[in-house]
Amino acid sequence: MFTLASEGYAVVPAFAAPEETQALMDEFARLVTVFDPASHPTTRFSTTDHSHGSEDYFLGSGDKIRYFFEEGAEIGPEADPATVRASINKIGHALHDLNPVFTRFSFSQAVREVLGHTQLDDPVLVQSMYIVKPPRIGGVVAPHQDASFLIDEPQTVTGLWFALEDATVDNGCLWVLPGSHRDPLHARFARKANNPQATAMDGDFPPFDEETYTPLEVQAGSLVLLHGSVLHASKANTSSRSRHAYTLHFKSRASTWSPDNWLQSPDRPFHGWESMPHSL
Repeated sequence: MFTLASEGYAVVPAFAAPEETQALMDEFARLVTVFDPASHPTTRFSTTDHSHGSEDYFLGSGDKIRYFFEEGAEIGPEADPATVRASINKIGHALHDLNPVFTRFSFSQAVREVLGHTQLDDPVLVQSMYIVKPPRIGGVVAPHQDASFLIDEPQTVTGLWFALEDATVDNGCLWVLPGSHRDPLHARFARKANNPQATAMDGDFPPFDEETYTPLEVQAGSLVLLHGSVLHASKANTSSRSRHAYTLHFKSRASTWSPDNWLQSPDRPFHGWESMPHSL
């Protein structure tokens, strides 16, 4: 874990037990089963043009459980529900608060202990995402820095990426640029000052270069810690296997959350372990 400070990322193999990863995947399957496509907009999630960023469904998801779809999914008005469900890109962004299965994992003692090896001081959980990377249509995630999308001052945002299935080059594993966390933020994604119901990207991230990036092929149950400024990406999943992952983003309690952040949670303030039942 000491490479988090020197390289901007760290890999912890076998962090989660098989029964823990399976419990999250089973709960995802249940959520997808009860999901009614007819009652939700089919918002496509794009890391290239960020066209989802000004949709009310996305902007209001900080304290809710909402469903987002692959950019290349063919889910027109006549698509059958099974096709729509198979095209889910991710579910976010408050699973950790609103679903007991994800709450137990997110606020486990093991997660609390691993955060003790990071820069975070009295960590609070900002967002959670279940990422599917479905077979054949799982899209490219362009190089980015998490702290460009989750802005606090001083900058403390740290990501925890849990592999629920084996992640390989073939099915779209993470790629990181070692040491890039020492660079300033290349871009800033935030609400517009003159229209807070719209967002804009100010700046550009450098293009992906396979020669300088490192692929993180990890087994199910592994944890990848990501400094908020480290550049990372993933290629499209053109394989026949999905690449499920669960991600959490924490910040230090004392850091100031920018009012310009796309993610706001007015009804559910960010919190850590202080409000969790001891039974967790």
